[in-house]
Amino acid sequence: MKKLFITAAFMMAMAGAANAQRYCVIDTKYILESIPEYKDSQKKLDAVAEQWQKEIDVKFQDVDKMYKSYQAEQVMLTEELKRKREDEIVAKEKEAKDLQKKRFGYEGDLFKKREELVKPIQDKIYNAIQKLSASRMYDFVLDKSGGTTVIFSDPKLDKSEEILRALGVKK
Repeated sequence: MKKLFITAAFMMAMAGAANAQRYCVIDTKYILESIPEYKDSQKKLDAVAEQWQKEIDVKFQDVDKMYKSYQAEQVMLTEELKRKREDEIVAKEKEAKDLQKKRFGYEGDLFKKREELVKPIQDKIYNAIQKLSASRMYDFVLDKSGGTTVIFSDPKLDKSEEILRALGVKK
């Protein structure tokens, strides 16, 4: 009987602790897409990425032209000239790949540009979330934009609009 009483008391304490936790759900993707500065930053990033991609495409087209020219003239070239042309083609291709990696690779120029343009906006959102969490005493703030972190959320728990209002964004 004593074990049953202790187990029941423990279960009631755990249920009380679970009910004491406060949480809300936000959608950071929705918040970001509702902020005009983010849209502007995204347009700038897209324009820069497109310009860099064109630059890289031109380099790869040059490599392709060099290779086709080499194939057409290959039968008339000496072994030494063939090796020289092959080395030039390989060097040009390596240069194009290096540029591609520099621009679009992990922590490349595009990553740095995104950090420069988007990180301040993300920091503002994070600060607004922190203020909301502190003022409402939320224990957890769940982000439903990731898709896998929240399977279901009650729409009344979604505080994305409040974050936008705190950021001064009118929708």
